[in-house]
Amino acid sequence: METCKLNGVDPQRYFTDVLTRLANGWPESRIDELMPWHWAAGDKD
Repeated sequence: METCKLNGVDPQRYFTDVLTRLANGWPESRIDELMPWHWAAGDKD
């Protein structure tokens, strides 16, 4: 939660998106891309 805030990320949007991606089979080798600091800079569509 605090890491989201520090990176300017809305925690609710972040957790909703990340949990959805994980449930849909996000590859373990790319898990670092889901960290708040990467998520904030990346495509969130």
